[in-house]
Amino acid sequence: MTVTEETAPASHYDRIGGARSVKAAVDLFYDRVLADPDLAGYFTNVDMVGQRRHLTLMLTVVLGGPNEYAGRGLAEAHQPLNIPVEHYVKVGEHLVATLTELGVPADILADVRTVLGQVQDQVVASGNRPGV
Repeated sequence: MTVTEETAPASHYDRIGGARSVKAAVDLFYDRVLADPDLAGYFTNVDMVGQRRHLTLMLTVVLGGPNEYAGRGLAEAHQPLNIPVEHYVKVGEHLVATLTELGVPADILADVRTVLGQVQDQVVASGNRPGV
């Protein structure tokens, strides 16, 4: 028996509603981040239309949707910003709060938290990591 789309489990991306839901999450997420005085400064000179597009594509991949992301890697994009771990944690909290507000199921939230943990060292500046 071959696995078909009908018998394959739905991806997280499909379960939350696909492209429209991811875009809504990204928009709400950046509204939260830009309202946070500790984080807004990172985006002062950033093309937010492009930034929102990049995160939408990246979050789509994380959630198991189509991989159309062709932007810079996380380390390349974030290391020059010298981001401290406490700001990374705040961004993660904003993302999880956004997804929670939008009704994303707990198992998907847990997977997003796992990914946030896995990529932290690519985003947080090496001198700002505990124990480094």
